[in-house]
Amino acid sequence: MNTIYNTSTDTASNTNVAIKQLTSADFEQWDLYVKNHSQGSFFHLSGWQQVISKSFNHDCYFLFIELDGNIAGVLPLVEVKSKLFGHALISTPFCVYGGAIADTPALVRQLEQEACQLAEKLSVDYLELRYQEKQDSELLLKQAHSSFACELADDNEQILANIKKKQRAVIRHSLKNELSFSLKQGKANFHDFYQLLSTSYRNLGTPIFSQDYFTNLVEFFGDNVDIAVIKNKDNQPSSAVMNFYFNGQVLPYYGGGNDSARALKSADFMYYQVMCNASERGYRSYDFGRSKNDSGPYKYKKNWGMQPKSLYYYYHLVNVDELPNLSPNNPKYKLFIQLWQKLPLKVSQIVGPFLSKFLG
Repeated sequence: MNTIYNTSTDTASNTNVAIKQLTSADFEQWDLYVKNHSQGSFFHLSGWQQVISKSFNHDCYFLFIELDGNIAGVLPLVEVKSKLFGHALISTPFCVYGGAIADTPALVRQLEQEACQLAEKLSVDYLELRYQEKQDSELLLKQAHSSFACELADDNEQILANIKKKQRAVIRHSLKNELSFSLKQGKANFHDFYQLLSTSYRNLGTPIFSQDYFTNLVEFFGDNVDIAVIKNKDNQPSSAVMNFYFNGQVLPYYGGGNDSARALKSADFMYYQVMCNASERGYRSYDFGRSKNDSGPYKYKKNWGMQPKSLYYYYHLVNVDELPNLSPNNPKYKLFIQLWQKLPLKVSQIVGPFLSKFLG
C-alpha cells in the first residue's frame, strides 16, 4: 500500500495531487515516466530501490507525485546512517545523478520540499540531491564534480578519430598489444571483474562493495547491464568494467584493473572497445561518469576530448552546520587510505563491504 505523504487539491484545474511512496505495483509506471522524461537517467530507475535495499539494508523512500492517477514527478531517496560517516538522506547514493524530475519546475520544488520535511522527520545530518542541471532552488549548492560524455559515431574508425590526438595514440598503441575483449551479460565475466575491481579499489585505498551488490545490479537490471573483461596474450585478466545501458546511452560505471593494466594500456583499449560495441548495437551516446574536479580521473577523461559538465549537488542541512566532506582528499582520511592500500586483497574484500555500504 502506498504511503501518502501529502494530499492537496488544485482548485484552479480541479486536479487531485498526492505524493506517494513507490511500491512494486508502481515499478512499471515509474520506469516508463523516467524513460520518457528529458532529465530521467539510469539512476532514477526503480530497480535502485531493490538493489540498495537488498544489498545494504538501507531504508528507501522513493517518492512520486500523482496527478489524477498518473505519475507527474519522481524523487528516489535513500537513508544512509553510520556512526563513522554520518547520517544522510540522499538522491541517490552509489549513483552520480539523482534529484527530482517532474512535469514542471513547481512540482520539482514540491518534491524537494517533501524531501526536506522527510529529512527533518528522520533527523538526518543533511539531505543531498544530485542533479545534472542547475536548479532554481533555495537549497545550498556544492559543485565539486563534473561529468563527461560524448556522442558515438557510426563506425569504429570515426569513433577513434573523434578522440583527442594524444589519447588516440595511446589507443592505437593498445591495439598492438594482443589484447582480447570479452563482453557478456549475466555472471559469465563476474569473477574476473570482481577480482580486478577489488584490486583497483584496494590500491586506491577505497573499501570495495560486496559481491552481492554487483550480483543484485545484474539481477535487477538484467539486459541493461553487462561486463567487459580485457585479457593479455596469455589469457590473463588485466582490466574490467561493468556497463549500464539506458535510452540509447552506454555508461561504463564500475571499472578497474591490476598492475599489468598501465603497461598494456588495457583500460584505454577497454573503453574504446565498449564505445565501438555500443555503437554497433545502435547506442549513440557515451557517458564516462563523474570525476572530482581537477583530479586524476578528471584529467584522464578530458584527454579523451570530452568537455567537463559541472554537476549540481544541493543540500539541506538539518543537524550539521556545514556541508559534508567525505572526499578521499579530506586530510582526516589520509592515514586510513594509506593503511588500506597495504591490506592483502582477500582481507580488503572481507572488510571492505562493512564500510563501503555507508560511502554512498
